[in-house]
Amino acid sequence: MRKAIIIGAGITGPVTAMALRQAGLDATIYEAYDRSADGVGAFLTVAVNGLAALRLIAVDARDFGGFDTPVLAMQNSAGRPLGTFAIGRPDNGLVSQSIRRSDLYIGLRDEAVRRGIAIEYGKKLLDATTGADGRVVATFADGTRAKGDLLIGGDGLNSRTRALLNPDGRPPRYTGLLNTGGFAHGIDVATQPGVFTMTFGRRAFFAYVKRGPGDVWWFANVPRAAEASPDELAELASRWRTELQRLFADDHTPALQLIAHTDDILTPWNTCDLPTVARWHSASIVLLGDAAHAISPTSGQGASLAIEDGVVLAKCLRDQPDTGTALAAFEALRRRRVEKLITRAKRTSDQKIPGRVSGLIRDRIVIPLVARQAARSTSDWVHDYRINWEAPVTT
Repeated sequence: MRKAIIIGAGITGPVTAMALRQAGLDATIYEAYDRSADGVGAFLTVAVNGLAALRLIAVDARDFGGFDTPVLAMQNSAGRPLGTFAIGRPDNGLVSQSIRRSDLYIGLRDEAVRRGIAIEYGKKLLDATTGADGRVVATFADGTRAKGDLLIGGDGLNSRTRALLNPDGRPPRYTGLLNTGGFAHGIDVATQPGVFTMTFGRRAFFAYVKRGPGDVWWFANVPRAAEASPDELAELASRWRTELQRLFADDHTPALQLIAHTDDILTPWNTCDLPTVARWHSASIVLLGDAAHAISPTSGQGASLAIEDGVVLAKCLRDQPDTGTALAAFEALRRRRVEKLITRAKRTSDQKIPGRVSGLIRDRIVIPLVARQAARSTSDWVHDYRINWEAPVTT
C-alpha cells in the first residue's frame, strides 16, 4: 500500500487523508502546531460544492456545528437593497453551511483519527528530498524524519512545501483589505436566521448573519493601502474596537451594536491570495488547498476548494499506478477552475474598497445586473461542480 506524508492538519490534511484511505492508500498527517491553537479564529462557509465533496467521504459539516446560510442580501451604506443572491442551489439536502473555523478543524481531525489515521503534532517541516527509489523523506524541525511514497503539502498560505517546490516563487499577494470579525451575544437583529446581510459601508465593508436568537456572527473588511506589518497589526489591535466603531458610525447597519456585544474581537489580519503558483508538483510532492491556490475569503470558496482538492487527488492516485502521472492529472483537473475563481474573487474584493465613482457604478449597475442574471441562470459553474467518485481518472 502506498503511503502519503501529509503536511498540515487544518482542513486539507484530514480531508485528503480520509479520501486516500477510501481510495486504498495510507497516510500520516504532520502538523507544525499543537492542538491548543484550535480555539482561535473566526468562521467560514462551506458551499454546496464543498459539502458534496465531503459527502463522498461520509462527512457532514452539520455534525461539527454548522448551520444553514443559503442567502446573501447586499445593501449600500444607507441601507438600500442592492440584490439578493443564493449561495448555490440546494442539492439533495445540501445547503451552504457556516461554521466556526476551529470547530471544523477539530471535527475533521477527530473524524480522521476515529478512522485510524495518525496525526503527529509539533512537526514543522524543514526539508523534503526524493531518493533514487522515488520515495520522499521529510525532515522536521525537531530532528525527526518521515518516509513515504509521496508528500502532500496542505500547509496553507505560508506553505513551506510550496517554498521547497518554488524557491524563487512570489509571496502571497495582499488584496488591499484587513479582515476581522467576532461573535455577538445577547443581541438580536431584524433578519431571518441564515441570511447574510452585507453592507458596502462608507469607509469599510460589514456583514452579519443571525445563527439564532441572541447569537449573531459578523465580519468586517477594512481597506488599507499597504500590507500591515506584525507590529502595525499589534498596534491596531490595541485600539481596534474604537477604530471599528469609527469606521461604521455613519452606516445604516447594526454594526455598532454588534461590536458592543462582542466580548472578543479578532485581531485584524492581512487578506492575501495567490493568483498563480508556477509549480504545483514534482514526481512525488504536490500542493493542495491554500498552499497551491489561496483565494480571498470574499469568494466563500476557500474551504470548499481545499476539500475538492483532497477528493480529486485521492481519485487520481487511486486510478494511476504511477505517482508522477497521478499528480500531473490532478493539476490538469484543478488548476483552471481554481485560478479562474481567484481572479473573480479579487474583483469582488476590489468592490469592497470605497470610492465615490466606483461605488456608484457598483451599487447602481454592477450588483443589480449580476443579481438579475443570477436569478435567471439555470447553471452555476462554481457551486454546481460535482466530483464523480466512481468515474475513473484517465490521462
